[in-house]
Amino acid sequence: MASDSTTSGQRRRRPQLSEEVASILRHKIMTAGVLPGERIRIDETALELGVSVTPVREALLTLRGEGMVLLAPHRGYEVAQLTRTDVDDLFWLQGEAAARIARRTAAVVTPTQADELAWANAQFRSALRSGDRAALTAAEFEFHRTHNQISGNAKLAWILMSTTRYTPHELYASDPEWGAATAELHDELIAAYRAGDADAAAACIRREFTDGADRLIKHLAQTPIWREEP
Repeated sequence: MASDSTTSGQRRRRPQLSEEVASILRHKIMTAGVLPGERIRIDETALELGVSVTPVREALLTLRGEGMVLLAPHRGYEVAQLTRTDVDDLFWLQGEAAARIARRTAAVVTPTQADELAWANAQFRSALRSGDRAALTAAEFEFHRTHNQISGNAKLAWILMSTTRYTPHELYASDPEWGAATAELHDELIAAYRAGDADAAAACIRREFTDGADRLIKHLAQTPIWREEP
């Protein structure tokens, strides 16, 4: 029975580990840590991350399904193209989904729930002041998780969450200007809810994603990723 339990535990942990590896590789691709056309070698990646080759292989299969990597004949996996249009489209989709959620939130949010959002933003500001990037990323996630739950739209929130996996959270967390701007946008969003202004809420949260796109494009433009584009 102990053997069965261990095997079962390994089966449960393996997808989690492969998702973690996929997340690390996504971040590298989205921030030009690896460039289009570069090979991602399974053995080297496993050694770098301190894992076996299995979760790396599974992660690359996931990323291939997402169009983030290609399987090239006789070369193995290599990074797919990532254009300015790709980045714009990705953040546009996130912004539109978030704006729709914001409109629905505006219709149902209570004063107590607005207070919960204000508390979550206070935690965000506290993490920003401390300089703890992991805490800042977690606080941003918690703010939006709370926000999306208020809307009661679980399916749209899931779609939004699935697209934000491409957001390079660590890049933003290392940018104090992003943190300050985001905290202000959160305040504006909460004020719009307290005023019952759905249009202002939708516009505000859409600006948060537009700002994210602008910052990522600015970062990528400073790397070699688009050097051959006109």
